[in-house]
Parts: sequence; C-alpha cells; structure tokens
Amino acid sequence: MTTAVEILGRDLQSVRTGRASPTLLDRIQVDYYGSPTPINGVANISAPDPHMVLVQPWDRTMLGPIEKAIQKSDLGINPTNDGQVIRLVLPQLTQDRRKELVKQVHHRAEEARVAVRNCRRDALDHLRKAEKDGGISQEDERRAQERLQKLTDQFVKKVDDVSRSKETEVMEV
Repeated sequence: MTTAVEILGRDLQSVRTGRASPTLLDRIQVDYYGSPTPINGVANISAPDPHMVLVQPWDRTMLGPIEKAIQKSDLGINPTNDGQVIRLVLPQLTQDRRKELVKQVHHRAEEARVAVRNCRRDALDHLRKAEKDGGISQEDERRAQERLQKLTDQFVKKVDDVSRSKETEVMEV
C-alpha cells in the first residue's frame, strides 16, 4: 500500500503544471535500438528556465526518436529540434488544459486506490486461508480484518491527499 502511494507521487510529478521540470518526461519511453528506454536513459534533461525543458541526447541519432516519442505522449507539447538539442517550450496553461490535467490526476489517483484495494484483497485472502487451515481463530481473523480495513482507509486518505495537493498545484495560475 505504501508502494502504491509512492508510485502515485512519482507518477504525478510527470503531470505538467505551470512550471518546467525535468520529471515531466519521466514516463515517456523512446525506442533505443529496439528496446523501450526512458528518455532520461538516453539524454540529459534540464530546465534552464521556468518555461523550457531542454533534452540533449548523448547520441545525436536519437534526436528523431526522442522527438517522435514526445509528440506521441499526452503532454500536449510540440518539441523543437535544432540538430543538437530538443527544446520543449511550455506555453501558459489554458483553463481547459488545466481541467484536462486534473482529470488525469483523478484517473491516476483512482488507479492508486485500486492498487491499495488489491493489496487489501490479497491480505484478506491470506487471512481466510490461514483461518481455514487452522492457523488462526475466527475471532483473530475478524480483528485482523478490522485492522486491515482501518489501514486501507488510511492509505486511501493518503492517496486523496496527494491527489488534492497536485490538483491545487495544477489549478494554480
């Protein structure tokens, strides 16, 4: 459950806000000699100013594949290739785009909630199996289920907090 919340936090870093950040490109994979590789595995990524991300590939032959991968992504940014580096100029977000990004945040938060619930389901299956095999009593199983539900509720609340925080960051003008 902790892992689900941590993954959500990392995943939400790649959601674009009004400021440029190298983590914006973390989820994008580029075809590197036949295998999908994260962009930061084939290039240097920096944010020289608040409205630009600079991608400098270590191998110039990767300029085209990196540019295509960025265009295919859901970032909504058009890369500029000058033969040396790829520049991503981040325009000001419109209100419609902000709402779209908030929907993405909600979708990813729901995926994290599902992951937390899947952990709960696996733990419940384990508890039921232990009770069936005679490892624990019915009373112990019931108490463990109650504790498990409280733990699940805590982690769902953490997911909601992370989501709400990112939502306010996206909606900030």
